[in-house]
Amino acid sequence: MNPLSLSKNGKLNVVSKTKLTSKNISSIYTPGIADVVAEIVKDQGKIYDLTWKGRTVAIVSDGSAILGIGNRGPEAALPVMEAKAVLFQELGGINAVPLVIDTQNEDEIVKFIETIAPGFGGINLEDISAPRCFTIEEKLKKSLDIPVFHDDQHGTAIVVLAGLLNAAKVTGKNLKKCSIVISGAGAAGIAITRLLLHYGLSNVIIFDSKGPLYKRRKAQMNFAKKKIASRTNLKNFRGTLHEALKEADIFIGVSAPNIIGSSDIKQMSQKPIVFALANPCPEIMPGEAKKGGAAVIATGRSDFGNQINNALVFPGIFKGALRSRTISITDEIKIKAAKALSAMIKDPAPTRIIPRVMDKRVVNVIANVFGKSRAGS
Repeated sequence: MNPLSLSKNGKLNVVSKTKLTSKNISSIYTPGIADVVAEIVKDQGKIYDLTWKGRTVAIVSDGSAILGIGNRGPEAALPVMEAKAVLFQELGGINAVPLVIDTQNEDEIVKFIETIAPGFGGINLEDISAPRCFTIEEKLKKSLDIPVFHDDQHGTAIVVLAGLLNAAKVTGKNLKKCSIVISGAGAAGIAITRLLLHYGLSNVIIFDSKGPLYKRRKAQMNFAKKKIASRTNLKNFRGTLHEALKEADIFIGVSAPNIIGSSDIKQMSQKPIVFALANPCPEIMPGEAKKGGAAVIATGRSDFGNQINNALVFPGIFKGALRSRTISITDEIKIKAAKALSAMIKDPAPTRIIPRVMDKRVVNVIANVFGKSRAGS
């Protein structure tokens, strides 16, 4: 179908839950609404019961890191945020409001979100460039009493870990002993690395466009790269990406198209695992990776098998967090979500390591890692 046709006049409507009539208007609006206001004044917690707050998320973007496009500003970001809102509603039954803002100033973004937060049950940060995305999220986690989740970071990391758990089963590898090369040190690459380290992996090297991250590297380092460099590349490797892949077990790409070839895969360990996730064009095409002997291949695209897509995660994460009124989405919760997602594939195979995005079971599987619903929510 034509994407432009599907987006004509936008993808969203605001729909009333209650049909407005001449008989109920006085209860829905004035003077009856004053009783609802009075209840919330007496007990602010009632806002979850008497408004849409407990089932509504704000999707906030400055358009500085639009997937596969880059920094194109708020207007270009809006259709992406609308599409995200469609996925929230259709997959998770959650209202999501796209809010694109005309500033890329970190403090202004934080202040804006803090200002609108009372009307929402959660904040989904989207397409905000690194390293600002890290500090914006951390500041909001400290100042807000609702969950804040940067999906480009954590949603991607959860799905990658879920896929690796099953890829390791398929190849017979001990995941915690695998050597991993990651191409891309932006939001996704650093978040994936953080989660893998928390899970118990230690043999990880991350590359950016200037080469491997290592302690005391000077060129094009920011605070996030410096911090993750202190926990990775334990042998202080300083060679090329191609050299790093020699005898590596796993390649994860969240960077740029066509940066490795079949010859690189051939020099990896036996039964190599290749997650080439750059969109729309991956770091290596699946056919080329297979030619090199890759045992398990995943991409970020829907037209190939094993799509690593964060849409598998964010509707369930917010459904569970809103339902349980969880404020902090911890690394432990992320690992539980990854394990639950991977466990949905009972018999993993090279072409089947992760559920499909449209699998209706996924949302509740993810949501259930948060435990029971809070009474009254």
